[in-house]
Amino acid sequence: MDDQLEQYLMGTVPAVPKWAAKLEAYAQAHRIPIMEPLGIQFLMQLIRIHKPAKILEIGTAIGYSALRMLEAYPAAQILTIERDEQRYQEAVNNIEAQDKQNQIQVILGDALEVVEQVNNNGRYDMLFIDAAKGQYQRFFEIYSKQLSQDAVIVSDNVLFRGMVASESDQKDRLNKLAGKVRSYNEWLVHHPDFYTTIIPVGDGIAVSVRR
Repeated sequence: MDDQLEQYLMGTVPAVPKWAAKLEAYAQAHRIPIMEPLGIQFLMQLIRIHKPAKILEIGTAIGYSALRMLEAYPAAQILTIERDEQRYQEAVNNIEAQDKQNQIQVILGDALEVVEQVNNNGRYDMLFIDAAKGQYQRFFEIYSKQLSQDAVIVSDNVLFRGMVASESDQKDRLNKLAGKVRSYNEWLVHHPDFYTTIIPVGDGIAVSVRR
């Protein structure tokens, strides 16, 4: 997306609540990755359409996306996983500040290690993956088994700053991650059990549904 078009689309984004603007400013000041404005608006619209009763999020960070998802569909129950203890506590504090702790539960731990705890909560109607990029495929494989038949799986950052579009011989961290995301995308779009569309909004969002 060129800069002019992105600027135009940004002008269509509605004003965010004060609490959300505060979290966005905090994330920017502390270099905490959260969804970009166009990306979060797309996710919220998807939730309004699908109306998932139970959402599983991998990668809480400071709780921004969980709170915005609940804003989009206030009847939802959200279980979200965060492995960084500081981010976990920030998320808990932010969720409690909005009095949403009865609808958003945060688990402290690695999503690859808390599977049993997550599965004890039953089946989910949406899975949102926004954590360690190199583990996306494992997250998908593990938790897609715990979804309802009509569930939607959303993977964020699948265009990875545009770096997935060109392979590089450079072995720095970002190019290695871009390669892993590219491999995930290839695996995803050829998955025999899911239809996937990659939407070029925000940092790239993949939407997957069962065949």
